[in-house]
Amino acid sequence: MKSLKKIMVAVVVLLSTLGVNAQIKNSKTETVKISGNCGMCKKNIETAGNLKKVAAVEWDVNSKIAKLTYDSSKTNPDEILNRIAKAGYDNEKFSATEEHYKKLHTCCQYDREATGTAKKEEHKH
Repeated sequence: MKSLKKIMVAVVVLLSTLGVNAQIKNSKTETVKISGNCGMCKKNIETAGNLKKVAAVEWDVNSKIAKLTYDSSKTNPDEILNRIAKAGYDNEKFSATEEHYKKLHTCCQYDREATGTAKKEEHKH
């Protein structure tokens, strides 16, 4: 029964991915690492990065890897990742400010030392 449930979840995810890609014109896809911890992080990261018919973000809680699908004529990965950083999540290109990071729920406050972000921010000031 559990494996049937897993298969159904996989099918739903696959179909929703195909639906999102079909709506985005001139679509390009990239993968990036984004810091976070839990399902709430997933929701926040995806909400911050998604723009209807322009950008879709799918973040995996376990691997910390996000798939960015975007309309290359309307946006780019830097714009998407900057919005995600402003939501409090460090990523490969942008670091969240300490102010944005501290606004995250306590379960979402990932270890910034592990990402090396805390040291990068110290050098910025």
